Amino acid sequence: MNRIKDVLEQKGIKQNWLADQLGKSYNMVNSYAQNRRQPSLEDLYKIAEILDVEVKELLTERKEQ
Repeated sequence: MNRIKDVLEQKGIKQNWLADQLGKSYNMVNSYAQNRRQPSLEDLYKIAEILDVEVKELLTERKEQ
């Protein structure tokens, strides 16, 4: 699970803008933001760089069951 949507909202950034910066379609970025898909590690690092955050800020801790 990721926090991409939360970080975008905190920074006031639209998914369309991130898609343009990342070179991905809006649908792909939206699927990342909705946690329907997870970005590759390479894309996760690119997203963190674009949003000027640490990669760990884009991730949620896994809860033990």
